[in-house]
Amino acid sequence: MKLFTIGFTKKDARTFFGLLIKNNVKTVIDIRLNNHSQLAGFSKGNDLGYFLKAIAGIDYFYFIQAAPEESLLKKWQKGEISWPEYEVSYKEMLVKRNVIGKIDAKILENGCLLCSESTAEQCHRRLLAEYLRENVSGLEIVHI
Repeated sequence: MKLFTIGFTKKDARTFFGLLIKNNVKTVIDIRLNNHSQLAGFSKGNDLGYFLKAIAGIDYFYFIQAAPEESLLKKWQKGEISWPEYEVSYKEMLVKRNVIGKIDAKILENGCLLCSESTAEQCHRRLLAEYLRENVSGLEIVHI
């Protein structure tokens, strides 16, 4: 079972939707704290859901329970905590919120975790994907 991750920053709409289509993504799972971002016009929550379905037949699911707490995100962005500290706090938050119990494993098959960061290295989508892989047998992660 493949679970993809993608960030929309530094991607135009053609590239973004093309990657999803090329990888046969069935559902985009939006895990942003704020899905009303102006960073890319096509990525705003309601618009994105429409574009995904109209362009590629892809479903859209906003899973805010997996978004980082605002205070944690701000601490990382301001440099008040290191990336390893952020990782520990975010993973603790996933357990505390019982994220694994709130997502249907079926949605993960050919699903794609969405966030804004252009790469997954220092993004919570990678941390969530790894957490899910630890809890869902046979889950393979592919960052696109």
